[in-house]
Amino acid sequence: MSFEDVLAPDAVVEKVAGEFQFTEGPVWISDGSYLLFSDIPASIIYKWVPGATEAVPYRTPSGNSNGLTLDTEGRLLACEHSNRRVSRAERDGTIVVLADSDGGKKLNSPNDIVVHSSGRIYFTDPPYGLPQQKVGKELDYNGVYRLDPDGTLYLLDDSFDRPNGLAFSPDEKTLYVDDSQQMLIRAFDVQGDGSLANGRVFAELKEAGKDGVPDGMKVDVEGNVFCTGPGGIWVFDPQGTLLGKIEPAEVPANLAWGDDGKTLYITARTGLYRVRVETGGKLPGGK
Repeated sequence: MSFEDVLAPDAVVEKVAGEFQFTEGPVWISDGSYLLFSDIPASIIYKWVPGATEAVPYRTPSGNSNGLTLDTEGRLLACEHSNRRVSRAERDGTIVVLADSDGGKKLNSPNDIVVHSSGRIYFTDPPYGLPQQKVGKELDYNGVYRLDPDGTLYLLDDSFDRPNGLAFSPDEKTLYVDDSQQMLIRAFDVQGDGSLANGRVFAELKEAGKDGVPDGMKVDVEGNVFCTGPGGIWVFDPQGTLLGKIEPAEVPANLAWGDDGKTLYITARTGLYRVRVETGGKLPGGK
């Protein structure tokens, strides 16, 4: 597959909203055909409807939310930096805490999150939301976690420097997790019980003189991995070969499939962008 099979040569990255502080965690809500995303410093989750000239606050305060996604029942999950927890919004708007501690110690600042079709939730817990990335830190590591439907929390890996974005392959047999400090993506085999095995380096994202780090990540229906990195969004084939880059006007932090699955929404610093792709990806929430 070539990059043109993923992104047409005439594809345009379009800015659809702006003047935010630092955008992150986009997720498409199919039931209402709108996008939610976080503005971390503002502690606001915004709602943007296609065709609108601006986004409107959806939840404030948001606990300085970062990563957002939907569970298998379509309920909103949020990684809340300042509350140091993963939460779920019930249908009536009630916020339920799913995880806020590991072995009696507070989590660092949950960052990004994905949901397996089994209902298992996987999330990363770097210290980016802590003052100076260390004030109040109780854990000796920055973990990758799994939260099972029965509420049991499992530490899957504690060897990352700054675990951040994560995404499943289309068959859910592989979990990709990137490290914003090591500037790479690691791949793991997902076992039947939800544990991870055979961790290995999938790709490195290093380019001198370019701003940006591995952060948000998504996988398309063909198994290509889209990951933010220096200079834009790096697109790798399933073997880890770089196909090309998508370059919005601002440094991207995260991305999400929206609309019919072929629109890629990009949160990049102060703006929200979108671009049409040829492949597309699966929408969250079992859709």
